[in-house]
Order: sequence, then structure tokens, then C-alpha cells
Amino acid sequence: MKLLYHPDCSQISLAGVLYALGDPVRLQVVQQLAADGELTCNAFDCDVAKSTMSHHFKILRESGVIRSRKEGTQHVNSLRQDELQELFPGLLDAVLQSSACGAVTG
Repeated sequence: MKLLYHPDCSQISLAGVLYALGDPVRLQVVQQLAADGELTCNAFDCDVAKSTMSHHFKILRESGVIRSRKEGTQHVNSLRQDELQELFPGLLDAVLQSSACGAVTG
């Protein structure tokens, strides 16, 4: 079984997190995780190919924004909200609030 890479907190950079959050599809994933908690990959209703969604999850995971774990044949995703808050206080809340107000467009 292939292990999924998750950076340690010391490896998470502001530039990497901002890059991950800068894509409209990835931002939609983060918004849905923030609203609903843990979700499997197929729970997201994004109008992109499955391979493209896999790429977006990889970017989010490797930047330190989400954590993914295997559960049977599914990947269950969750926000690394506590770690991000500790590293970059208020960043995730500000991004989510701004995107909810329509300030971030795709």
C-alpha cells in the first residue's frame, strides 16, 4: 500500500499554503471540508476529471492544508485547521471568510 505524504508542521510554508488555496477548485474543496468536516474524495461535486481532482488533493495534502487517510478503498480528507492556525494565525479563517463573501473568484 502506498503511503500518503503529509509534511510535518516545520515543513509547511506560507507560500505553499497560499499556492494551494489560490486555485478555485482547491479552495472549493477547503470550503466544503471547513463546512462539513471529514469527507471522502468522491463527496466533492467539482466539474473536473477524476485525475485532476487527485492532483488537487495531492497539492492540498503536500502543502499541509489537508490530511488524508485510507479507510478501506476510500481516502478520507480533513483540514489541518489546528496546525494551520498555530503556524499562520487567522489565515484560513480570513481566506474562508473572503471566499464566502465572493472576494475570491474562479
